[in-house]
Amino acid sequence: MSAQAPIAAIATAPGRGGIGVVRVSGADLTGLVRRLFQRDLAPRHAYYLPFRNDAGELLDEGIALYFRAPHSYTGEDVLELQGHGGPAVLRRVLEHCLAAGRDLGIRLAEPGEFTRRAFLNDRMDLAQAEAVADLIDASSAAAARGAVASLSGEFSRRVNALSERIIHLRMLVEATLDFPEEEIDFLEKYQARPTLDALAADLGHLIAQARQGVILREGLHVVLAGQPNVGKSSLLNALAGDDIAIVTPIAGTTRDKVVQEIHIDGVPLHIVDTAGLRDTDDTVESIGIARTWQEIERADLILHLQDATQPGGELDAQITARLPAHTPVLKVYNKIDLLSTSLSTPFSPGPGELGISAKSGQGLDALRAELLKIAGWNPGAESPWLARERHLLALRQAAEHLDIAAEHASQDDRVLDLFAEELRLAHESLSAITGKFTSDDLLGEIFSSFCIGK
Repeated sequence: MSAQAPIAAIATAPGRGGIGVVRVSGADLTGLVRRLFQRDLAPRHAYYLPFRNDAGELLDEGIALYFRAPHSYTGEDVLELQGHGGPAVLRRVLEHCLAAGRDLGIRLAEPGEFTRRAFLNDRMDLAQAEAVADLIDASSAAAARGAVASLSGEFSRRVNALSERIIHLRMLVEATLDFPEEEIDFLEKYQARPTLDALAADLGHLIAQARQGVILREGLHVVLAGQPNVGKSSLLNALAGDDIAIVTPIAGTTRDKVVQEIHIDGVPLHIVDTAGLRDTDDTVESIGIARTWQEIERADLILHLQDATQPGGELDAQITARLPAHTPVLKVYNKIDLLSTSLSTPFSPGPGELGISAKSGQGLDALRAELLKIAGWNPGAESPWLARERHLLALRQAAEHLDIAAEHASQDDRVLDLFAEELRLAHESLSAITGKFTSDDLLGEIFSSFCIGK
């Protein structure tokens, strides 16, 4: 499969719509344009034309736009045919494009291949390319704003600015190593130590912003766990503001997981309601309980929901003992609206615990705030851009190399070669974010998650 061959795909989402787009990209599409329309198209002009096959049959009619390289999305010649959004119509137009360009080697585009070509042709860096997919997938206004900021290059500019400062320091130290006969105290003359301290501080600030960006993009996988009839489904409905899960007084109503995405201050939370945990001989309920434990193992946060009118029971203690030690657990006591009539002594949750009423809404604002706190979200330090886990990992690796470089700097000029090596590794870690040092395997993994046509 040639990476240079022209590619074509339907660029709009599957399903019916008012408008549908077929996109073609290749090194030179002038011949294909003539075969499709029996004429040349001036670049960047919109033409209202009939779309006909080789037999002259009218397939559709719409707008044709031709972009000449390098002034296009991919950096190659790009042809976009904008017609009606019916799936059958779009398929016929796409098939005609593939037939007309057969001798040019035209083929169907792979997922993300248009954006991958834009990256390879230096139309955008890797962080910006990832922002294209993030913008398409954005589920909140805050996430969309962050994706647009990343796509505009805001995140990349911050990373590149740090890289350039590291490069400058590398240049000075490597020049010193190239001329060892010059007796210069490099670390003192060029103020390497305070420069390194400033770099580490600015990188730490960037890491904090990236962590916010990761939370805004990926959200938190929250699992509601507890024994039957403690109000897990009622809490899901209360947080979602809708009747998502069935609620009845019958224990064991929920047999399978129910997943709902909600947003708190723009941060996505994936809330999972699960089957109540207890011993049962019911085969179907047993399967649901097994799936509950699977979800608990995958959780970023577990809300262990308990009945405030019957706290501290043996079954709750058994559930607590089995919860994974590596996952944060928030104990939430539901039904506090019933306490005045069911308990003779007032009940109050302990440190790190919350009391709520899913029925009345009491305590839900405090729960929402606690969820954001556990997620690590700081509303006062909102990231202006989205970030991915791989970005955060690369930034942390760069910070580790700067820390080691600082240790070498504490030994004066005797280990300048090791100092220079750590600076090089820090630079490469940052460059991996924008794609200057990126393996083909990583590129394949990133772009395979895109939709076809983008």
